[in-house]
Amino acid sequence: MRCSPSFPGILLAGALLADGPPSAVKKPVVDEYHGIEVTDDYRWLETWSDPAVRQWSDAQNRYARQYLDSLPMRPALYSELERLYKDRSWRYRDLKYRGGHLFGMVDIPQKEQPVLAELSPGQPAPLHIIVDPAQIDPQGHSAIDFYAPSLDGKRVAVSISQGGSESGDLHIYETATGKALADVIPRVNGGTAGGSVAWNADGSGFYYTRYPHAGERPEADLGFYQQVWFHKLGADSSQDQYSLGKDFPRIAEIALETSSDGHYVLAQMAYGDGGQFAHYLLGPDQHWRQIARLADQISAAAFGGDGFLYLLSHANAPRGKVLKVPLERPQLTSAETVVPEGTAVIEQVVAGGKHLYVSELMGGPSQIRVFDTSGRSLGAVPLSPVSSVFGMLHYQGDELLFQNVSYTQPAAWFRFNPNSREMRRTSLAETAPADFSDTEVIRETAVSADGAKVPLTIIQRKGTKLDGQNPVLLYGYGGYNISLKPQFDVSLRPLLDRGVIYTVANLRGGGEFGEAWHEAGMLTKKQNVFDDFAACARHLVQRRYTASTRLAIEGGSNGGLLMGAELTQHPDLFAAVVSHVGIYDMLRVELSPNGAFNVTEFGTVKELDQFRALYAYLPYHHVKDGVHYPPVLFLTGANDPRVDPMHSRKMTARLQAAGTTQPVLLRTSGTSGHGIGTALSERIAQRADVLAFLFAQWARNGTPQPSGHP
Repeated sequence: MRCSPSFPGILLAGALLADGPPSAVKKPVVDEYHGIEVTDDYRWLETWSDPAVRQWSDAQNRYARQYLDSLPMRPALYSELERLYKDRSWRYRDLKYRGGHLFGMVDIPQKEQPVLAELSPGQPAPLHIIVDPAQIDPQGHSAIDFYAPSLDGKRVAVSISQGGSESGDLHIYETATGKALADVIPRVNGGTAGGSVAWNADGSGFYYTRYPHAGERPEADLGFYQQVWFHKLGADSSQDQYSLGKDFPRIAEIALETSSDGHYVLAQMAYGDGGQFAHYLLGPDQHWRQIARLADQISAAAFGGDGFLYLLSHANAPRGKVLKVPLERPQLTSAETVVPEGTAVIEQVVAGGKHLYVSELMGGPSQIRVFDTSGRSLGAVPLSPVSSVFGMLHYQGDELLFQNVSYTQPAAWFRFNPNSREMRRTSLAETAPADFSDTEVIRETAVSADGAKVPLTIIQRKGTKLDGQNPVLLYGYGGYNISLKPQFDVSLRPLLDRGVIYTVANLRGGGEFGEAWHEAGMLTKKQNVFDDFAACARHLVQRRYTASTRLAIEGGSNGGLLMGAELTQHPDLFAAVVSHVGIYDMLRVELSPNGAFNVTEFGTVKELDQFRALYAYLPYHHVKDGVHYPPVLFLTGANDPRVDPMHSRKMTARLQAAGTTQPVLLRTSGTSGHGIGTALSERIAQRADVLAFLFAQWARNGTPQPSGHP
């Protein structure tokens, strides 16, 4: 039975605790950037090795815990979320097909971490589990970063890390038995640059990404300078051979792939996170050759089954076009355009022997078009309305396996035959312990400060009255060419059942409308992202979905920066802010290991124009004393390799010192990082804290009584 749309028992909650949060002493440090002096009062909170910093952080955590645990709704929300997360079906992602074997990561109810399994499209349960992290770590803090099967499917390389650190070592397992081989290769996966493996033709060894080992470079560089090395099975990793990357930049991020016949290996090198890529090909002669430079604007490459390499190009085509070159002569100068730029944004290309599958974005939702290898259009694959495509892969013959999901329907894997045009829903489909048949999805458009039209998805229960009194949660990201696509989320059910409208903004900086949309929200144009989000918020108020006193916002990582910017630029526009693993001091971000990878997206203080842009919007230095800021919940992970938790500590200290009368909470998880590899129990606890916090703030501004719902 669903809960009442009112918030029972919560009106007594949300009062600040009598003792208040632990204060942070000011220790001013003055830096000069291009003649401008900037004072940082809380620089000392950056040093996690300082016992005083840990003591302050622990005290903040106790304060946040005391506040959150006092909220009457939290126990019921935790129980509800636990049921929703644990009573759901098997979930399947990251499928790969090698040597007649179908592999995939599987979320199994009650398990803290996903397992690696062999699958069959004809049955929902795995044929067998190959690697179960629970067998390695019963506490649930070990996670699989990535995996790569050999071409014959008999073995699989698996990177495993602990505590959300994403710092992974590579292990080799037999597919049939799950038995681990003696081979263990350290430092293959990292926080931002990640990791990758490409097997050779006969499965006797593989190419892999390797980070510097201690003593090879200064300690500050051990998370950079990724290279490609080769490991022969059975050999000690100390005998591995260098293959590629000595001349790569410090912030290189490498992804590897082997052709289906094993004759070629492709290396994609990303120059940081800003969307620039170079590509290299290793052929039968065992020599690497560069086939695309950063300036060539090739964002992806895929092996075809016809002896060609298919390239996704953005040169004079911001929404993307597909080129092909013969593997024997992979020269861009002779590339043939097989799919020209269209109105939709090309996201992924999968090439079989006779067919091309192209997934495209239309401002957020997806579509799949089918072509022959000469570029002749063969129509589209039928999809659910306002839905997303994830994980396309070439299957038996020229068939396609792909995952389709919407806001109201759980994800399912489908099998498409291009010859018969038949599409079948496989047994690899999720079911959920929540029904969303009472829910409607609406697409609207907000107008930003400069006139840009920004899509907005609105998810609400049918019959919701637009009386300006509905509690609304608005989510955004806007960066790194990442698109916010429709996804199914059972944790929306507790919100919808209590009359909350959930909304998602497709901001500039993302990839929803191609590279031009991305570039309009990066570097010195980052303010456009914040303007877009504020425009979406005002649109919701103007259309009477809500009022500013009922409007809460949420985001994480780059979306956490968005939350900080909205908080400081528009403190009167929102009723509450939830910010996960956010970035707030943009003048210091590039000094952290992961921050260096972000320079190509955000910019650097070393360049005057970029410094001015960063300093103009960075949240930390724009907190003002005496401003009535809305309630804020910051969440971070102590093991975060992508965003240094010091950002959350400094932002919390500055907001609390500003004199706001509203709660400013800092919740630090000691067993997680940026979110990847977080144990199920911790994810449930985090979401329970977030929802309890939001309902407390909505209640402080008046309990809604939506009509038309039981």
